[in-house]
Amino acid sequence: MTATMPAGVETARDLVGPAIAAAVRRLSPDVREVAEYHLGLAGGSPGAGKALRPALTLLSARAAGAQPERAVPAAVAVELVHNFSLLHDDIMDGDTERRHRPTAWTVFGIGPAILAGDAMLALAQDLLLEGTSSSGVWASRCLLAAVHRLIAGQGADLAFERRDDVTVTECLDMAADKTAALMACSCSLGAIYVGAPAGLAMGLGEFGAYIGLAFQLTDDLLGIWGAPEVTGKPVRSDLRARKKSLPVVAALTSDTDAGRELGSLLAAPGELTEDELLRAARLVEEAGGRKWAEAEADDALGSAIRCLDETELADDVRSEFSAIAEFITARQW
Repeated sequence: MTATMPAGVETARDLVGPAIAAAVRRLSPDVREVAEYHLGLAGGSPGAGKALRPALTLLSARAAGAQPERAVPAAVAVELVHNFSLLHDDIMDGDTERRHRPTAWTVFGIGPAILAGDAMLALAQDLLLEGTSSSGVWASRCLLAAVHRLIAGQGADLAFERRDDVTVTECLDMAADKTAALMACSCSLGAIYVGAPAGLAMGLGEFGAYIGLAFQLTDDLLGIWGAPEVTGKPVRSDLRARKKSLPVVAALTSDTDAGRELGSLLAAPGELTEDELLRAARLVEEAGGRKWAEAEADDALGSAIRCLDETELADDVRSEFSAIAEFITARQW
């Protein structure tokens, strides 16, 4: 399965990239060094992310009839919060590679990486609250609400590691908090920041919640079957870490022989060998975990498109939202 990056995402990179670099220069030198490395602004490697969330934020401003440039501070704030979560997530998961290079904590240490994440979170709020418009306050509250849900979702994800009875419903709820909440915020924040009516912001936020779920489902599929050149992580990285991702939980709770064998394999002590990782991936597929996750991602995409159809938008804006939604579930593995 292949996908072409939507034009709006490339445009967002060009518009938001310099603003992110300028914002990060406000940080103290030691913290700035870590943040710039993580964001791909330094370190001799093109490590920048996909800029999906900034693109959605700028597009939501256009949905409200504003020029995208007006929402650049909001787009930068979303991307800083997203990267705050990635910095901390890499530490908690012990991931040593992201975007095809060593993670920041392995280069600078755990403490400096935590501080850089904290600094980016605080900087995001500064950007939204600058100026005198009350819409900046509402945008800040929207982003903070998403951060609270993101942290709750990450907490649930960590708790799942200590349990062997995680249900699919719990896993979906975790994904709604950990991933979909910030995606929903991204889809409405630009509109809120430029003073759009509440109805428009709510419609865009609902769309974003569905594409956020589709994004997490696709990421979980990539975490097992994704090629390293696409994911930026080692092959079968989620199985190696024994993560209770959505396809894995679907397989473990399938009441099938393959699901029970998978449970025994993942519960065995010691590091999994490459042959065991291959076997685990096959068992997830045999137990129906891959097919279920693909179907759920398609359903979430369909729900997202229906939300767009029910929201009053200019045709070009609607088309760009749809293109980004379809790109999310059509990434390569």
